[in-house]
Amino acid sequence: MRPSIALVLTVLLAVTGCAEGPVSVKRAIAEPSRASEPGVTRSADLPDAVSEVRPAPAEADSGSGDEGFVHPGVFVDQRLLDAMERRVEDGEHPAKKVFTEMVRSEWGELDHRAEPRNVVECGAHQNPNHGCTEERRDAHAAYAQALAWAVTGDETHARKSIEIMNAWSSTIREHTNTNARLQAAWAGAIWARSAEIIRHTGAPWSGTDVERFERMLRDVYLPQVTERSYANGNWELAMTEAAIAIAVFLEDREVYDRAVSVFRNRARAYVYLESDGDLPREASGSPYDKEHEIIAFWQGQDDFRDGVAQETCRDLSHTTLGLTAMSHVLMTTSIQGDDLYPRVGPRLAAALELHAEIAVTGEVPSWLCGGSVDGRLEYLPSAALSVLAGRFGCPMTWSRRHDESWSTFGTNELLTAWEPLTHGAPADPRGSADEAVCPR
Repeated sequence: MRPSIALVLTVLLAVTGCAEGPVSVKRAIAEPSRASEPGVTRSADLPDAVSEVRPAPAEADSGSGDEGFVHPGVFVDQRLLDAMERRVEDGEHPAKKVFTEMVRSEWGELDHRAEPRNVVECGAHQNPNHGCTEERRDAHAAYAQALAWAVTGDETHARKSIEIMNAWSSTIREHTNTNARLQAAWAGAIWARSAEIIRHTGAPWSGTDVERFERMLRDVYLPQVTERSYANGNWELAMTEAAIAIAVFLEDREVYDRAVSVFRNRARAYVYLESDGDLPREASGSPYDKEHEIIAFWQGQDDFRDGVAQETCRDLSHTTLGLTAMSHVLMTTSIQGDDLYPRVGPRLAAALELHAEIAVTGEVPSWLCGGSVDGRLEYLPSAALSVLAGRFGCPMTWSRRHDESWSTFGTNELLTAWEPLTHGAPADPRGSADEAVCPR
């Protein structure tokens, strides 16, 4: 790393609250971890720090413009819910195993008790942590119960999900401290998934309770997740996932279209493709517009090749969060009739393959991050792999090899939750590979 770049990197990390000491050039080779109980895995909290910079405009060209929304339509639709039910009934692996572990876990147990807070205060690195863990845990419990209701038709699960959602909608008033936006994104995206299933599958959720939940999402969550963020990219990608999910539940076309626009803008600024030019494309309004600033924001990486993400040289864990949010947005928008795969899919596919190869082989190319990276790639979004392989014919060789060892992953209480249940094992590649989407 050139001395001038190292200096800028140190200053930039300090400004964004991400540096806890001197910038380290040497990094450990990533090793996939092995969870002893994959159905009830909880990853360590991965907080970030927000950078206070000027707002930026969104792209004008986005959204379908169609007034109607598909329901249920956040991450899963009725077709996917029906397929999930069939997979469990047929005992298909890994869906049956993941479902069994889910309903036996702390999130799926019927004696789960919600722990709502008026104010959820989340600081950097979860210090302080006043209700942050409880909120995310309860959101995932509501989602687990909603999925269990969709599979079994047992109204007891639906009522438990409703009980948890009602407890929070009648209590929470705000998120505070430096991680407020990220916390609202993580919880808000899952709340919307849960509520969308319960509301649109015949569960006994009263109109009064639904209206209160709508007010909670609009008044407490949307203000946090619809502001532009120029912290590390996993922030705004998670925020747009939440904003889009909430907009679908609220049937708010204006919020939805703007969030889709912001997502497209951020996704192209998170994963590099060589067609971008010599340097990555930065998000609209980004304060990093000079070469040395861009390199510093990309954690000192100055050799850009297909699939490198803005946080790759930070660590694989945070990079996974960003790629996962990208995959979830692609799924929800596809359900809503906005096919973003041709535009965003090439970036996601290239990034998944690059990082999966590192995770599987334990080898980092010499041109990337000085030859070593921190963190581990714990899971990959099975929904995205199925689309990239099944629809576009992408082999996704390394991603599929990595995904096989995590086929029973449960939830990390962030954005990933029981995807082998909701979307099954990744589809086999079929047809010829679409050269416009598949990695070279």
